Amino acid sequence: MSKALTKTDFHFPGQKSVYHGKVRDVYNINDEKLVMVATDRISAFDVVLPEGIPYKGQMLNQIAAKFLDATTDICPNWKLATPDPMVTVGVMCQGFPIEMIVRGYLCGSAWRAYKSGVREICGVRLPEGMRENEKFPHPIITPTTKAEMGLHDEDISKEEILAKGLATPEEYATLEKYTLALFERGTQMAAERGLILVDTKYEFGKHNGEIYLMDEIHTPDSSRYFYSEGYQERFEKEEPQKQLSKEFVREWLMANGFQGKEGQQVPEMTPAIVESISDRYIELYEHITGESFVKGETEDLTKRIEKNVTDYLTL
Repeated sequence: MSKALTKTDFHFPGQKSVYHGKVRDVYNINDEKLVMVATDRISAFDVVLPEGIPYKGQMLNQIAAKFLDATTDICPNWKLATPDPMVTVGVMCQGFPIEMIVRGYLCGSAWRAYKSGVREICGVRLPEGMRENEKFPHPIITPTTKAEMGLHDEDISKEEILAKGLATPEEYATLEKYTLALFERGTQMAAERGLILVDTKYEFGKHNGEIYLMDEIHTPDSSRYFYSEGYQERFEKEEPQKQLSKEFVREWLMANGFQGKEGQQVPEMTPAIVESISDRYIELYEHITGESFVKGETEDLTKRIEKNVTDYLTL
């Protein structure tokens, strides 16, 4: 079976520090550029699972690069280059400590809250009488805080963001405008592929005083997609939607008694399970991009990445 990259310990030219996130490792180059390595680590319920998924990092990096390139007319973004299939190099931004989550449909955690009687999420009032997977009259923005490793992101309202000084009113207005415009573009691009962009998240930061889009966008790790075909029929029959997202991993974990709660054990990730998750990610990639997935060389991932990034940085 192909190898997965789960740990990185690179030393790139000009490297000042490294931040190891849940699934991505970010290297600071001279306080000017960031080298973001999309590893094959996989997380669910804010927990990093014990086994890596071959090609996952490559797929997510390439999907994000495609959508970043397709949205530069909406807002500036951090990407400069993708010198390796698993790496994006970009400008350094001072990130806002929030994630802008936008939802077009009532599902996932929002549906679980709604079903339990909640009618307001992050300060947004939800209509009465909605059903699971129903389309909202207009997309809604439900931000969360950006949690440190091992902690859970928490819902936060626009009012709380402003009260805590996490963004100024002018900055928040721009974040909101960009979020809705990016979601609309993502929705259009998904529709061309026979997909519905259900919900997603965006991260933003400031570079030279200007707000930039950061990180990955419209990947199956940061977004949920439904297949358009059969959506209405399944909705009317109250059947689960056929979806393209990481939800299948969460469902497998829940079916095996794990939801990230204290005292729960991650079920055994056998080679067959790992391979099946990798295959599903390839399916996601091909549906979302409309392109065949070309597997990168995995014999010595560390050496390949180090060489490609070093060559780019020393150009």
